[in-house]
Amino acid sequence: MNRFDCSGRVAVITGGSGVLGGAMAEGLGESGCKLAVLGRTDAKVGDRVAALRSKGFEAIPLIANVLDKPALEACKQEVLATWGRIDILINAAGGNKPGAVVQPDQEIFDLSVPDFSQVVQLNLQGTLLPTIVFSEVMAHQQKSGVILNISSMAAQLPLTRVMGYSAAKAAIDNFTRWLSVEMAQKYGERIRVNALAPGFFIGEQNRSLLLNSDGTYTARAQTILSQTPMNRFGEPEELIGAVQWLCSDAARFVTGIVVPVDGGFSAFSGV
Repeated sequence: MNRFDCSGRVAVITGGSGVLGGAMAEGLGESGCKLAVLGRTDAKVGDRVAALRSKGFEAIPLIANVLDKPALEACKQEVLATWGRIDILINAAGGNKPGAVVQPDQEIFDLSVPDFSQVVQLNLQGTLLPTIVFSEVMAHQQKSGVILNISSMAAQLPLTRVMGYSAAKAAIDNFTRWLSVEMAQKYGERIRVNALAPGFFIGEQNRSLLLNSDGTYTARAQTILSQTPMNRFGEPEELIGAVQWLCSDAARFVTGIVVPVDGGFSAFSGV
């Protein structure tokens, strides 16, 4: 018996066309989920859905900005019209902006406040709004479901440079814990809320920070590896096991936690 079996359940994955969100979508497909992949770009979402379907998974594309509530409401109706329910929400959409980063030759006084606000809005409100829209079905119709937010090592140990992103992800940790209590107390024990805190994975957003043009590691990448006991970066598929566990009945008594998937980064003091 597969304890991570989620056969017949419907999962909405925001940011599902990205590297990490796409891996999570595939992992849920392997567990038997029907997949609604949500992103802003038709072509990217279409490519991801085609790839999932080629592996035999049921998948549909959803096009929306996670900050556009009416568009999210329309996506919810599309999912319900297709499958009639929503069992899992993964909030994998997020990102950063150059102006919310304090470079080594800059000071905090050089920070772009508008960019900082946009980063907090994308990562925090871009988790809040999909949660409000899609989890309403879980709370009011089904009295069951799983919400999985995506935190970061930057929430637990603020990283140099990425000020806005670190602040936003710290807020995700707090929101996750708050919402887990809210859901359990008002709608019952069958609605669970947790978060993953990935360590360091090379993706589209951080590639230029971690890799030189010739593919060698930057000084920042080398510092990260020196603080990671496993001495390597993560692979996207290495998030799948934790996602499958938290979204399945194997974790039915687990809510309000943030699970590191980080090669030991959060456990290492440097000594």
